[in-house]
Amino acid sequence: MSNYKTVFFTLGILLIILGIAMIVPLAFQLIYKELDSTFVVSGIITITFGVLFFLSNIDHLKSINTQQAFLLTALSWLSIAVFGSLPFFFSELNLSITDSFFESMSGITTTGATILSNIENSPKGILIWRAMLQWLGGIGVILMAITLMPIMNIGGMQLLKISYYDTSEKILPKSKQISLRLIMVYLFLTLFCAIFYKIFGMNFFDSITHSMTTIATGGFSNYDQSIGYFNNPYIEIISILFILLGSIPFILYIKFISDDKKIIFKDEQVKLFFKLSLFSILILFFYLIIFNKDISQVHIRSVIFNVVSILTGTGYVTKEFDQWGNFPLIFFLILMFIGGCAGSTTCGIKVFRVHILYYFIRNQLLKIIYPRAIINLKYNNNKVEDKLIASIISFIYLYILIFFVLASLLTLTGLDFITSISGAASSLSNVGPGLGNEIGPNSNYSGIPDQSKWLLSVGMILGRLEIFAILIIFLPSFWRK
Repeated sequence: MSNYKTVFFTLGILLIILGIAMIVPLAFQLIYKELDSTFVVSGIITITFGVLFFLSNIDHLKSINTQQAFLLTALSWLSIAVFGSLPFFFSELNLSITDSFFESMSGITTTGATILSNIENSPKGILIWRAMLQWLGGIGVILMAITLMPIMNIGGMQLLKISYYDTSEKILPKSKQISLRLIMVYLFLTLFCAIFYKIFGMNFFDSITHSMTTIATGGFSNYDQSIGYFNNPYIEIISILFILLGSIPFILYIKFISDDKKIIFKDEQVKLFFKLSLFSILILFFYLIIFNKDISQVHIRSVIFNVVSILTGTGYVTKEFDQWGNFPLIFFLILMFIGGCAGSTTCGIKVFRVHILYYFIRNQLLKIIYPRAIINLKYNNNKVEDKLIASIISFIYLYILIFFVLASLLTLTGLDFITSISGAASSLSNVGPGLGNEIGPNSNYSGIPDQSKWLLSVGMILGRLEIFAILIIFLPSFWRK
C-alpha cells in the first residue's frame, strides 16, 4: 500500500478542504437563525478523516504515476460524495443514508437529480451546501479534464492535450499556473452571474446559489419549479447566457485573455456546439408549431431555455416539456447523450467526440468511392491519430453499452420503461430531470426504490469521470502494474 501513499495524502488534503468549506453553510445558518449541529458535526468528522489520511501518509513520494492518477481520480470523487452526504444525513430533513448519498453524488457530479420535495422549505444551510457541491464538482471536472485526463489518455481526452494544453504551456509554463487561471475565470463568471441574477430580480440568497449551479451547469435550484418559479424572462436570459459560458472549454478563456481574441470563434468544437444548439431550437420550435397548430401557443423563450438546459446537462426547467408530445422526449434524449464541450462543466459524450466520429465515418465513405486516396482526419488543424479515433469509438461504444445495461437493471428494480430509459440517460449524461411522471421535469427522484438510486449514483460517477477512469480500476491487470 506504500505505493499509494501519495493518493491517500492527497485525499486527506481534499477532505480537510471539504470540511473547512462547511464553514460557509454554517455562516448562512447563523445569518438566517437556523443554527444547529448539522455542519459542525459533519465538518469535524470530515476534517478528522482528512487529518488521519494526511498524517499517516506524510512521508509520501512527491510524484504520481498514471496508475495512481486513475485511482486518485476515482477515490476523490467517491470520498467527496460520501463525506458531502453527511450534512444531508444529520440535517432536520431526516434523510436516509441512500437519499443523503444520492443527493450528494448528484451534486458533486453536477447531475442535478434531487430527492427533495418542497425544496423552498429546506434549511438555508442545506440549500447553499447543495449549490456548493455542484460548484466544486464543476471546477473539479474542468481541472481534471485539463490536467489529469490528457495524461491518462482517457476516451479521447488527449485531444485537449493536443489542441489546448500544449499551446497553453507556451503562455503558462507550469500546470499550477494553468489551474490557478482556470479557477480565477470560474470565480469571475460565478460572481458576475450572481450580480446579474440579483439585478434582474433574485434575492441575495437565490442569486448566490443559482449562480453556482448555473456556471457548474448543475441545475440544483431552491424551488420545486426550478427557474420556472421566477417566471422572469430576464432571469431566464441571464441563465441561458451563463450556461453557455460554462459550456465552453475553459482553457479557451485563458487563450482569449492571453493573446488570441478570436480563439473561441475559431474552435471547431465551439462552433459545432452553437450550431447544434441553434439547429435544435429551430427543430423543436417548428415541431411545436405543427403540433399545436397555433403559433401563439408556442413560447420560443421556453423552447430556447429547455434546449440549452438539456443539451448542456444543466437540468433547469421552465415548462413541463413532457407535455409537448412524444417527439421532444426522443429529441431531448438524443441531446442528453451529446452534451456540451470537453474541458467545460458540461456532460455527455461531448461534442468533439461526435464531431470526430462524423469525420471518421465520412472519410470511410470517401475511401469506398476513392480507394487509392489518402485522406487524413484533422481537427482544429491538428492531425487526429488512429489511436485517438480508436479511443473515441471505444468510449462511445462503452457509453451506449452501459446505458442499455443500466436501463435494463433499472427495470429490474420495478421502474417502468420510460423512467428506466430516461433515468439511465439522465444519470449517465449528468442531466438531472428524466422523462415521464416519475422523474420528469415536474417531479423528483424521491419516489423510486433505493436500489434504483444506488444504480443511478453509479451511472452519475461513471458519466462524470468519462467511464474509463472508473472501469479501469476493476481490471486485475491494473493492480499488477
